[in-house]
Amino acid sequence: MSINHYKKTLRAVESPRQIERRIFARVTGHLSQKADAYDMAATSYERLGILAGGLREALAENQALWTALKHDLANPANALTPELRAGLLSLAIWVEKTTGTVLGGRPGVRALVEVNSNILTALTDAPERMSA
Repeated sequence: MSINHYKKTLRAVESPRQIERRIFARVTGHLSQKADAYDMAATSYERLGILAGGLREALAENQALWTALKHDLANPANALTPELRAGLLSLAIWVEKTTGTVLGGRPGVRALVEVNSNILTALTDAPERMSA
């Protein structure tokens, strides 16, 4: 079975919420692997090494996820309440700023993991969306 066929099958079987959960879990797992080492590193040199050792890619993946969410949340057809959309948009902006701070050599990866983990918990605990 080809990768594309597998992806099509997953999209047909999984609900949008399940897909969001799976993506958040994967991205958060990648960030979490390096979070403590990076945030507790004593020097910028150590942090640069951790960035080069895979954290930069995990941060880029997380940023891509939040950018996609931001675009979806800004769409007037989005079914979430305006308050929830505004709160999530604020988080997306915070993620952008914090990612820039981390890429600049300052701690903050654990905070990104905590935000993603909270979103993952909300996606897991909340009831499935009603289909149209």
